[in-house]
Amino acid sequence: MSKKCAIALGSNLGDSLNILETTITLLSQHPYLELIGHSPWYKTTPIGPLQPNYLNGCAILETSLTPEDLLQTLLSIEQKFGRIRREKWGPRTLDLDLLLYGDLILDTPNLTIPHPLMLDRAFVLVPLADIAATWVHPMTKKMIQEHLKGLNCEGVQPLIS
Repeated sequence: MSKKCAIALGSNLGDSLNILETTITLLSQHPYLELIGHSPWYKTTPIGPLQPNYLNGCAILETSLTPEDLLQTLLSIEQKFGRIRREKWGPRTLDLDLLLYGDLILDTPNLTIPHPLMLDRAFVLVPLADIAATWVHPMTKKMIQEHLKGLNCEGVQPLIS
């Protein structure tokens, strides 16, 4: 049985736009993923140590993979682009986060769904609202667009290409 899921994409090292566009292509070509759509890209101010601005966006997928298998798929795509985990919130060629998986609530040592920090991050909620504004967060029972109200979105600007 397939589930709709939401992922966040981000990059601030290398040719970020090309990396993100190529990632969307890889996701759309995966045999167990169907790309439903993706948001526009946003230039965003980084959180954490001093580093370049990010490009961020979100995608909606349909998958028959389990959440754990989907996570492994996302991690393997990150590795294709040379992702190295050196420091928390440090710069990266590619960051893929599993945000939502249907209405599943999951908390294991390797995976927490919904993503525990997504509601505090404008760089996640702004692009997610572009493509899934009415998706109801399984824990808060509020739509994504409702979570945007009152969130400081100053550091999130549409990418003009």
